[in-house]
Amino acid sequence: FGTIFMGAVHDFGSLVISIREKGQSIPIIAEKVLNNRSKMMFLIFVLMLVWLVLAVFSMVIANLFVSVPSAVLPINIEIIIALGIGWLLYKKKFSSLILSLIALVILYGFVWIGTRFPLSFENFGLSIVDQTNLWIILLLIYAGIASLLPVWLLLQPRDFINSHQLIVGLIMIYSGLFIAQPMIEAPAIRLNVPDAPPIFPFLFVTIACGAISGFHGLVSSGTTSKQLDKVEDCRFVGYGGMLGEGMLALASTLAAVAGIALVTNCNLPSIGHVDNLSWDLYYDSWSHASANKAKAFVLGGGAFIQELGFSSGFANTVMAVLVISFAATTLDTATRIQRFIITEISGGLSISLFQKRIPATILSIFPAVFLAMWTVSDPITGESIQAGWVLWPIFGASNQMLAALTLLIICLYFLAERKPILPFLIPFGFITIITLLTLFLKAGSFFQNNMILFIVDIILI
Repeated sequence: FGTIFMGAVHDFGSLVISIREKGQSIPIIAEKVLNNRSKMMFLIFVLMLVWLVLAVFSMVIANLFVSVPSAVLPINIEIIIALGIGWLLYKKKFSSLILSLIALVILYGFVWIGTRFPLSFENFGLSIVDQTNLWIILLLIYAGIASLLPVWLLLQPRDFINSHQLIVGLIMIYSGLFIAQPMIEAPAIRLNVPDAPPIFPFLFVTIACGAISGFHGLVSSGTTSKQLDKVEDCRFVGYGGMLGEGMLALASTLAAVAGIALVTNCNLPSIGHVDNLSWDLYYDSWSHASANKAKAFVLGGGAFIQELGFSSGFANTVMAVLVISFAATTLDTATRIQRFIITEISGGLSISLFQKRIPATILSIFPAVFLAMWTVSDPITGESIQAGWVLWPIFGASNQMLAALTLLIICLYFLAERKPILPFLIPFGFITIITLLTLFLKAGSFFQNNMILFIVDIILI
């Protein structure tokens, strides 16, 4: 429901108005439909959100690199392959489809090699925390370098590979699902879970990007709109692309509630080695489920792929590479967008230093490193965890608040042109209520436990 009537409408609308405004981003369009002050407030809000995006996604990738070391080699090989494709595609005029398919075959070849030769910093005697922090630093340094490269050299060709990887991955997951026909062990709803936040409104901001994502509006208006051949492509790319993400979100849900019951012989971050996994064991407590993070998708989706005859190591690595590939692309794109935002804000404030590419890029990633590696007390459990995980509900809420603001800009834009706005106005109202309620509730818990997180929350409000 959210994907069709909210997320896809949001992505499609932001892409259309950006093309009509010659590829301008949503914050710049906000100046046209409102005023310069609105543009600056929009930019500052986006600045805060993108730092959260960089911190959270770098943490997700780092944790997967540590827990699934077989994914390290294929992910790094994918970067090299993408650079080669960019050169062959734009300098030698090769076919993008043929190059992408060849790249996909090579990538899956290295997935198999990665399962035989996993790469881990554990061999250097580093603890899990030190390994994770080292990966966070390396990932954000990579994101900074990648954001400075031309779009055609890395970002576009990498997305060519990822698009085909997603199609193949979804085909394998759903094929395995129909073969296995697993029982959904998860209850429809559990209201009384110790230490867990209330379902409403936190469910709506936790399951974020699969339903609606404000970050999509940033990318579609600032990057995608400049790459389309014609306006007619907006429907397929903007609306259709979000439907594709909805299919991935559904696959993730099925993996988390049904696929994990098929898993045997695995290691969970929360409880260690497990011989026969079940829903009750994986989700035995809120703290354990939170500690397991993205493992449900990797293990559950991998179990579906195993039904096609693949080994567990290969299947789990395929799933990890799928997650990491899209998260890494988000890092690249987010850093590039953040640099543009910092440059725009610096221009408005007459700060010449951060109007330069290198200083602006450094400022783009440095606060994200701090957020990702900073350790705080969990307001609910009292355990010591990385600040990024505590900020996840704020990230989800602020991401959807950005979507609400984007929908507002779309409404005002089409209202000025006397076009229908109801399809945008309804999701705007619903999302605004949900996100503000979430931010106010989190502000209350942060005020009692961590004043810095409280200030971040209030700034977003």
